[in-house]
Amino acid sequence: MPLSSTISISKEVLSQEVSGETVLLDLQSESYFGLDAVGTRIWQLLQEENHLQQLFDTMLEEYDVDEKQLEKDLNELLDKLIDEGLITIESAAE
Repeated sequence: MPLSSTISISKEVLSQEVSGETVLLDLQSESYFGLDAVGTRIWQLLQEENHLQQLFDTMLEEYDVDEKQLEKDLNELLDKLIDEGLITIESAAE
């Protein structure tokens, strides 16, 4: 997905951090989801910043990771969150 995209967290999602990981509850489907430490950091950034480029830049600064690997991993997580209805992505008009 383009880094110019913006991300919105569903209003139906509650989150709670527990021991460095995050548990997400989708109130609509009554399903729970777990995020590891890196997923938790991404979720924290999603709550602070809805621009994918800014999230990407912050993760690149904070973690010792190759840009291409970060983009791949980030897209995989975001795709899962989209599939579960936890977030929506809006691509910037070109």
